[in-house]
Amino acid sequence: MVDSSSAALAIRGLVKAYVRGKPVLNGITLDIASNGITAIIGPSGTGKSTLIRCINRLVEPTSGDIVFEGRNLVTLNRSDLRAARRQIGMVFQEYNLVERLTVMENVLSGRLGYVSPLKAWLRKFPSSDVNDAYALLETVGLTAQAHARADALSGGQRQRVGIARALMQRPKLLLADEPTSSLDPKTSVEIMTLMRDQSSARGIPAIVNIHNVELARRFATRIVGLSGGAVVFDDSPGALNDAHLKQIYGGESWLDGGAG
Repeated sequence: MVDSSSAALAIRGLVKAYVRGKPVLNGITLDIASNGITAIIGPSGTGKSTLIRCINRLVEPTSGDIVFEGRNLVTLNRSDLRAARRQIGMVFQEYNLVERLTVMENVLSGRLGYVSPLKAWLRKFPSSDVNDAYALLETVGLTAQAHARADALSGGQRQRVGIARALMQRPKLLLADEPTSSLDPKTSVEIMTLMRDQSSARGIPAIVNIHNVELARRFATRIVGLSGGAVVFDDSPGALNDAHLKQIYGGESWLDGGAG
């Protein structure tokens, strides 16, 4: 689907086995376009989160290549990987905020890779970063909560902080691991709308591991279906039909109620 020469991210033969001889990912090859949202769907245990986390090496791949910005992330040493991660924003299922810090401090933590360890410890950031953080809080609708502690927020507000923190990195790629699974349906739509709009406005491709097929259909420009650790569907949302869903998830009884 994607011209490999213009891909923002190229994954080649990616294998991950937590137990030797039992791969969770079994030779994944994908080219990710330089724009739009790619949704990764599939049943629990099929490797969706592992795929997302292999990209920025929160999980170490067993074999294969992941090429981003002209460099193979799999082979980078610790220092080079740290530099590469500055350009990859990550949104987590459970938010991963520092609960005792304020919303503003959590957003500014997206710039930790760009300031000295001493300034990071003292939470001394350039005024330009502070201004950018306030602008992002306005974008995600949390200006009034800037100085509230993160543990005082609702789940949807926490995820908005997580998105603002990821965007604070000024990334060239955005990853999201089940960003709506802890949220109610209305808030889930709001979060996906925010991610789609910011991905488009900033020209950042996003890869979203998502459990809800209807959200994937509504917000993604491309859907990749995993089953048994392999890609079994890769096309536009409009091409995804019940036969494909049966192949991805197995069985038919759940189709009447939709995949959640």
